[in-house]
Amino acid sequence: MAKPKLAIYWAASCGGCDIAILDIEARILDVADFFDVIFWPVAFDFKYDDIRRMDDGSITLTLFNGAIRNDENYEIARLLRRKSVLLCAFGSCATEGGIPSLANLFSREAIIDYAFRKAPSLDNPNGIIPEPVYQVAEGTLTIPEMWNTVRSLGQTVDVDYIIPGCPPQSDQIVAVVEAVIDILANGKPLPPKGTVLGATDKSCCDECKRQRNIKKIKKFIRPFEQVLDPELCLLEQGVVCLGPATRAGCGAKCVSAGAACRGCYGLPRGIKDQGAKMASALASVIDSNNPEEIDGIIETIVDPVGTFYRFSLADSMLRRAHQ
Repeated sequence: MAKPKLAIYWAASCGGCDIAILDIEARILDVADFFDVIFWPVAFDFKYDDIRRMDDGSITLTLFNGAIRNDENYEIARLLRRKSVLLCAFGSCATEGGIPSLANLFSREAIIDYAFRKAPSLDNPNGIIPEPVYQVAEGTLTIPEMWNTVRSLGQTVDVDYIIPGCPPQSDQIVAVVEAVIDILANGKPLPPKGTVLGATDKSCCDECKRQRNIKKIKKFIRPFEQVLDPELCLLEQGVVCLGPATRAGCGAKCVSAGAACRGCYGLPRGIKDQGAKMASALASVIDSNNPEEIDGIIETIVDPVGTFYRFSLADSMLRRAHQ
């Protein structure tokens, strides 16, 4: 019998999700043994036309990582949705827009102008801006046209499952892959559509072993500014840790190593907005009832939007209207 077909694709992302797949080490052989990997541009020389020629619904599973940043991302997202039985948003950028969606704080024109006319490291004396379509002697050159608004995969096409993380943890990838292989090999029922795989309904704080003493703080700090207590909750030491506003599943690895949770595993059940949840959590540790003093304490937070919405801006209540 023919093997189930697997596609892996990256859109607007850093490539870390593809590396995370390789980080499952010898288990990658189980994947290669069970699936026919028919599309993985970062690893093999596949062409888009190879997928266009396939029958609709002929790909069993697609792991799609990266946000939708330009018209090429959009075209391939729609193509893979049409060709796939199951489409999985893999990693923070696909599930919530990720770090690329912080570009939504600016317009496309402002970003292009800075990148090609004002950036300190730039060597472009004529201020030339790349054009989506350009005529040369050999013919017509085209490059993807950048969108004004970065979207998550789910804001673009219908998504069946979500695997969160920046990147997803390798042990969770192994668990998901083994579960999928078991389901497909033995005819077991699939999880309900929309299920978040490789995570739980709890928060990262529930996995964290640090002690919480309900300590009040007078200012927020960055981890390098003082020696931190390895046993005490980072938030209670003044470090902005997004554990209260982030779903569990990663094993609290960052927090255990002394690095604050960045929020990459997305929202726990029942929370609508990561930044709003963090505002509530911070209010519980600020040691003041004086509005002016509270404003001063809040001002010690460096880059609030980039901190509270580092991975979730595109999918938050602050999302920009699609343009």
